[in-house]
Amino acid sequence: MRDIARLDDYRLDDYRPDDHRSRPEGNPDAPSAVPPRDASERKPTPAPEPLWREALGERLRAHRTDRGETLTQTADRAGVSPQYLSEMERGLKEPSSEMIAAVAGALGLSLLDLVGDVARHLVASTGRATSSAPQLLATAA
Repeated sequence: MRDIARLDDYRLDDYRPDDHRSRPEGNPDAPSAVPPRDASERKPTPAPEPLWREALGERLRAHRTDRGETLTQTADRAGVSPQYLSEMERGLKEPSSEMIAAVAGALGLSLLDLVGDVARHLVASTGRATSSAPQLLATAA
């Protein structure tokens, strides 16, 4: 069970204003301007997207185990404690970019390789294509 609620837990789809806000002013006995919603009107809530830290942790563990290494071996090379690396792999920590780069380097990966791998994993695991959000393109200076 998660200790931290996701933003998806606080959707406004089911928000209903208080009765005093939805009734015509000055007439508390008037019927509500907003009829109650029944269950058949509700839209299905999409599955929440995985958290970045969880996807990162899955990929870190996969790379470490593919190399046949223990937490201690990888953590020593990265300069972090085995406990911290374990928490990263379980998605419990929001590591800094420096920590991510250190662990990626200890696994023989560049930060770009690791981030790309996590992004591909997220696309594959959610079954969603990338969004229609603007793409950032690297340009030569």
